[in-house]
Amino acid sequence: MTGPGAAKSARVLRVGNASGFYGDRFDAVREMLTGGPLDVLTGDYLAELTMLILGRDRLRDPGLGYARTFLRQLEETLGLAHDKGVRIVANAGGLNPAGLADAVRALAGRLGVPVNVAHVEGDDLTARYPGALTANAYLGGGGIAACLRAGADIVVTGRVTDAALVTGPAAAHFGWGPDDLDALAGAVVAGHVLECGTQATGGNYAFFARDGHDVRRPGFPVAEIHSDGTSVITKHDGTGGLVDTGTVTAQLLYETGGARYAGPDVTARLDTVRLEQDGPDRVRISGVRGEAPPPTLKVGLNRLGGWRNEVVFVLTGLDIEAKARLVREQLEDALGKQPPAEVRWELARTENADPDTEERAAAYLRLVVRDPDAERVGRAVSSAAIELALGSYPGFHVTAPPGKGAPYGVFEAAYTEAGTVPHTAVLHDGERVVVPHPRVTRELTDAGPGALPEPLPHGPTRRAPLGLVAGARSGDKGGDANIGVWAPTDDAWRWLAHELTVERLRALLPETAELPVVRHVLPHLRALNFTVAGILFGDGGTSQAAGPRGRVAAQARFDPQGKALGEWLRARHVDIPEALL
Repeated sequence: MTGPGAAKSARVLRVGNASGFYGDRFDAVREMLTGGPLDVLTGDYLAELTMLILGRDRLRDPGLGYARTFLRQLEETLGLAHDKGVRIVANAGGLNPAGLADAVRALAGRLGVPVNVAHVEGDDLTARYPGALTANAYLGGGGIAACLRAGADIVVTGRVTDAALVTGPAAAHFGWGPDDLDALAGAVVAGHVLECGTQATGGNYAFFARDGHDVRRPGFPVAEIHSDGTSVITKHDGTGGLVDTGTVTAQLLYETGGARYAGPDVTARLDTVRLEQDGPDRVRISGVRGEAPPPTLKVGLNRLGGWRNEVVFVLTGLDIEAKARLVREQLEDALGKQPPAEVRWELARTENADPDTEERAAAYLRLVVRDPDAERVGRAVSSAAIELALGSYPGFHVTAPPGKGAPYGVFEAAYTEAGTVPHTAVLHDGERVVVPHPRVTRELTDAGPGALPEPLPHGPTRRAPLGLVAGARSGDKGGDANIGVWAPTDDAWRWLAHELTVERLRALLPETAELPVVRHVLPHLRALNFTVAGILFGDGGTSQAAGPRGRVAAQARFDPQGKALGEWLRARHVDIPEALL
């Protein structure tokens, strides 16, 4: 790592990841520190919902608001990291990075480990947004870089972009400035691959059952970053899982959208990314082009939206639809003239004909209610459901006793001028350094439709699941979702690019039929990325509780974060050319 003055370095920077979310594998920090060589170890602890959880923690105790798991991990590994000379960069500071930095200093003092601890702040904009529980701008890697250049061993941040955990150390190490757009963009792509931990090394991978790799305990990923921004994604020797162009492609498509992947440091062009297998468990990323970042920063807003409750009725045997209709009519009658503001029913027909076990005879009727008033979803709903126990359909029972309801959050994305956000690096000696925002910016525009390959020649087809010839990964962005689909071969890409249109996607996933859907083409990745607006509301794209621009994290939908939308799509049957099968 470079010191003050940021002299350029040619040495490869080895950056590892040990956390993809708050609650990830606890032992990963130790595993990464002992498993092989590293220069920097990063940890991503924050998601949109995590900020809500930390906000509620802070309401109970103003001294909290950070990921406490990070402290417990450091208690076991701080001395090890110091001995190995590995610097640690994590966004575990959440809503209180200064508080976490103080806690790490106190821990280091108790352990007798001499480390320099710095933090990054300025992202907290809650005072600007009345009614918000949390409001945090997504900062770039400049503050992290300033802390590392000044000699920090540990840097904790609040809300920064996930990729900033990599762009910051890389900029500090290689001496990049704001005009090194291609190099920064390359680091952004590497950072996006690393940010979700084992999703880059065989976790949640569409083809996990196809190639015989042991993915029971995937190792965490490592990026070997070069001075020009190119990188190699790998993992420590002897760890489980796999790294190949498929696993890296899958992660590149996760929770992204169009070809322009905008961030506060740079806008990376995903349509320029090239992947190449560079040996066993090694994938080289090259060709990434960068553009000036947009003039605004994204701001994540969380507020308490109200209260929710859920009851799942088990319907067994015959007359499933009649049983569902009966209990629904009974409960709606019991709730009377003042039902909860939102009432959602979903019948999952999971029963089998001539079942050989009781469970295989069962279907599930799920009721989800939401309301600003806790009483309307609490005892009123729970009592109404339980009072039906002896007077409803035959075989009446529920999966769990209904509770008193729980609060839910509403997420919304806003945007603010970058120059109004006080991005600040607080160095280990207490000096406060204001981090300038890029002077050159570029308004974010669509990159266009993308080049399509020549269609595959016509030939005989066979009705089969799409997933036999295409991988997919999906995820959430507030109330929206993305579904990334890629082809593992050139011929499969020639077919997929022309077959899977927006209209075809809507036909295969009827839930998307009335929602705005945009298709993005990423030809070098042989991939299509679909963004589906409003699908995670669970009520057709609007929500009385959240308002037209709100993003509800209320678990009204069966798969509330859209994690399995891609697998649903792969399970749908289409006419596939026999040459591909």
